[in-house]
Parts: sequence; structure tokens; C-alpha cells
Amino acid sequence: MTGEDRNIYIGSLPLDADEDEVRGLFTPYGEVFSITLIRDRETGASRGFGFVRLPDDRVQAAVDALDGLELRGCRVRVNVARDKGNRPPRRRF
Repeated sequence: MTGEDRNIYIGSLPLDADEDEVRGLFTPYGEVFSITLIRDRETGASRGFGFVRLPDDRVQAAVDALDGLELRGCRVRVNVARDKGNRPPRRRF
């Protein structure tokens, strides 16, 4: 994070949601710097979650307004993304 913008996690998205649809949700809360929708490495299919970067001072307003919103039958989860350094290590099988 640069101190000027911040990552927001958005989960439980419809599997066919695209960047334009997600951008439309977040644009009312500030300039959308980037959107990353996560896809399965092998199949390329959507995994139903992603990340959006907004100005730091607009993040909480977006989280408060959008968390729990129903989007085409899916109740999306929106919260401030955790820093990679604060996550436990992934288990490898």
C-alpha cells in the first residue's frame, strides 16, 4: 500500500461477474485504481472473489455500503483486505 490507496476484498461474487460490473459497484465511492478478479489457474474459471483498490479515505464508506449487498442473487462480502504479511502460511499438500 502506498498510503494513498488500499485494497478491498470482495467475495461471494456471481461467477460470471466481470470487471465492469465490479467497477460500477465501487465507482460511487471514489476513483477505482484497479480491479483484480481471481481465476482458477488450471481452468480459468472465476473463483468468485477479487480485490479493488480505492483511495484510502474512501475505503470504509465503500465497505460499509457494499458489504452484504445482494448482486444477482449473491450476497457479496466486502471488507478491507489483509496485508499478505499478516496471513498464516498456506498449507501445501
